[in-house]
Amino acid sequence: MLKRNSRLLVLKKFICKELLPSLQFTFRWLVLSVVIGLLVGSASALFLRLLDWATEYRETHRWLIAFLPLGGFFIGWVYHRYGAAVVKGNNQLLEEFYNPLQVIPLRMAPLVLGGTVLTHFFGGSAGREGTAVQMGGAIADQFTKWFKLPVPDRRIVLTVGVAAGFSSVFGTPLAGAIFALEWLVIGRLRYEAIVPAFFAAYLADYACTGLWGVPHTQYLIPLVPEADFVAFLWVIPAGICFGLAGRLFAKATHFWSGLFTRSIAYPPLRPAVGGLLIAVLVYLMGTTKYIGLGIPTIVEAFSESLPWYDFLVKLMKTAITLGSGFKGGEVTPLFYIGATLGNALSTGIPLPVALLAGMGFVGVFSGATNTPLACTLMGIELFGAESGVFIGLACVLAYLFSGHSSIYSSQVIGSPKQRVGASRKGKSIGRF
Repeated sequence: MLKRNSRLLVLKKFICKELLPSLQFTFRWLVLSVVIGLLVGSASALFLRLLDWATEYRETHRWLIAFLPLGGFFIGWVYHRYGAAVVKGNNQLLEEFYNPLQVIPLRMAPLVLGGTVLTHFFGGSAGREGTAVQMGGAIADQFTKWFKLPVPDRRIVLTVGVAAGFSSVFGTPLAGAIFALEWLVIGRLRYEAIVPAFFAAYLADYACTGLWGVPHTQYLIPLVPEADFVAFLWVIPAGICFGLAGRLFAKATHFWSGLFTRSIAYPPLRPAVGGLLIAVLVYLMGTTKYIGLGIPTIVEAFSESLPWYDFLVKLMKTAITLGSGFKGGEVTPLFYIGATLGNALSTGIPLPVALLAGMGFVGVFSGATNTPLACTLMGIELFGAESGVFIGLACVLAYLFSGHSSIYSSQVIGSPKQRVGASRKGKSIGRF
């Protein structure tokens, strides 16, 4: 009898202290995640449609590139006049996560959407991830105000918004969820938001693709060699190159941002000057392959031989575009840089060109954002599980060899990549 009572007590304790709180947490965040996921996925669908329109219109009216300085001035003026509270972009999301001060203004979403579309319309070199993540974070954070959520719940809400934005813009729900957990602190995952992050990432992707019918680019790695020791050895130099490229991109973007800030006091003039530089470069080079998203070149990198310098030109133009104050993301240009670098490495590394392009596609992204797990999952979602071992090894090597640099200057180091960096634990990347 005593034994039976003891078992009942244990069962009651389990139900009251573990099962019921877990069910309550799950259903509560399921409801919020459904709403946030559908809203953010729909916003991403609108954004991607507008981006496709802007790209197609610019490519059929290339004289618009001459007005890139004017477009840059307008974007800079709008942010200077109306967007001072949201000008930090992704770094603002990180800072609010670390030190919550005030709800992110909802105007971040339309401002970054309009700024990014104009950047692409006039011929800037930028991506789309930053825009989707900022829209997701701004939309999700409004629930903090409406429901008066405490700080721990607000951190979860921000994570959910980031997961939804990333997932819907690339069609990668697994990578989107893990990216939202991994990008916050280098070397650590924030598991308290893992359930709602997965819910929101899936629903946002469903809303964008399933409800609104927005397609995503398909990539193919037709041949994956046998995963033997010799093949793995060849991944090492490739992974190192991808990490160094990610580091170079982060440093170049921060360099141009600092240079424009120091040299030009009036903020709207910075993207105007940056736009003039890009427009002149496009005119001198006589091609538009290095501006915009660059999706056609990324696709070509998986099957055709490309000039070895493609990744460097794209890196330079994107760093100038974003560093001067234009709006957009960094990730699609990182895909371009990585895929074309992998294509170039195929002349010296005896691995299939498509595999090297795919490894570079996510490897450079891993090095520049310090998110090797998310990038590995993205590679598997985009290219298939057959290449997963090669993709994973390239991502972790790129993560290691990129050092503690990042495209996000506010990103914090939770666990250094090697012991020599232990003294930097807990500090912002932007401080060293």
